[in-house]
Amino acid sequence: MALFNRKSTAAPTITEAPAVDPALAALTGTYTLDPAHSSIGFTVRHAMVTNVRGSFGEHEGTLVVDGTDPANSSASIDVRIASVDTGIADRDGHLVSGDFFDAEKFPLMTFRSTRAEQLGGEAYRITGDLTIKDVTRPLAIDLEFNGSATDVYGNERVGFEGSADILRSDWGLTWNAALETGGVMVSDKVKLTFDISAIKAAPAA
Repeated sequence: MALFNRKSTAAPTITEAPAVDPALAALTGTYTLDPAHSSIGFTVRHAMVTNVRGSFGEHEGTLVVDGTDPANSSASIDVRIASVDTGIADRDGHLVSGDFFDAEKFPLMTFRSTRAEQLGGEAYRITGDLTIKDVTRPLAIDLEFNGSATDVYGNERVGFEGSADILRSDWGLTWNAALETGGVMVSDKVKLTFDISAIKAAPAA
């Protein structure tokens, strides 16, 4: 089932109205990210030869899905920088320091969407503003809509997974160290990864 309606190649007449998929329309509502079943992470090249992976354990966000007019859908995500986890405490401490994120001064990384579009099938792109430290720049995230379901507790869920490549220097994350053999300790390119499960809020009384 497509989250966003596909564009028709046929020119509509004045009397035509876009068909609304009832199953899609039923998804309309506000969803809260479920941190216990979601992951926001990253992968970065280390010492030119291997990848380091990490994730942020604390994050929250809201998805507003309009199944009748998907262009009105939106996403808002806040990530707590101090929750970074790469599996090595010393490295995590360096990441939250002033050399990188400066988490004490800038505790959150945020994303606010501005546009959503279908790329084909269940593939989508959501564009918005990513803020790290005191820098805000546009970011496009390619997503796969994994579907919707009602879990064993009666919660209505939607799921997405996706990724985006960024240059960390664009957000002022420029620390590095030269290697004796040439190259640098940490690559500028970073892959952000998103595996999202969100629960539909109960309608207001």
